[in-house]
Amino acid sequence: MAATSAVLQSEWTKIRTVRSTVWTLALAFLVTVALGAVICLVFNNTFDSLSRSDRLTFDPTNTAFFGMSLGQLALIVFGVLVISSEYSTGMIRTSLAAVPQRGEFYFSKVTVAGLLALVVGEVTSFITFFLGQALLGSHKAQIGDPGVLRAVFGAGLYMTLIVLFCVGAATMLRSPMLGLGVLMPFFFLVSPILTAVPKVKNVARYFPDQAGQKIMQVVPSSDDHTSYGPWGGILIMAVWVAVALLGGYAVLKRRDA
Repeated sequence: MAATSAVLQSEWTKIRTVRSTVWTLALAFLVTVALGAVICLVFNNTFDSLSRSDRLTFDPTNTAFFGMSLGQLALIVFGVLVISSEYSTGMIRTSLAAVPQRGEFYFSKVTVAGLLALVVGEVTSFITFFLGQALLGSHKAQIGDPGVLRAVFGAGLYMTLIVLFCVGAATMLRSPMLGLGVLMPFFFLVSPILTAVPKVKNVARYFPDQAGQKIMQVVPSSDDHTSYGPWGGILIMAVWVAVALLGGYAVLKRRDA
């Protein structure tokens, strides 16, 4: 029986030695920080031209995280590649031969990917926040303002949950192309479009990304009619993640490599 510490070490070695996984995390950091900074700079220069209602509901914290909508694209790729690249290369057979206990193998992979995503996510969110607030000038928020620290910490937590959701979904789909083909359209087309359709938007608000992003809001928008708060939203997202991870484990346990 392989020792858990050895399995964790092997999963860490796989992730840090594969260029695609390292670059996707780096890209998530760069895109989120850079795009957030640009958006904050634009808002600072055009703030006086906003309508009165927009100025009253302006959320400097959430504005800094606008870049995350694009940065999460790289996180989705990372979450999919963590597991599905082993299927595409045939490495999964070697991995399961070395660690026949599929639960231990899966738990180790999820743990390493989750911890790495949490570190990258929290570093990204705090740097994004402080850089964005510096560029917002007099319109900035302070980390000590009510709800701001929760939003900044929650942004990193949201990034972590996105990765874990994708790991679980990719384990069920067992193919990088299929995983990206399902998850990319869902997060960038299906979910945003359905939230704008009147008769289904109340259901779409419970999708993992829509619910999880609530944690980054400090000032509620004028059209915010959700029935849950910031922590309720992240809890809904966590339930989605748990279901995806359990589904991934069920598929891994029952199907041949």
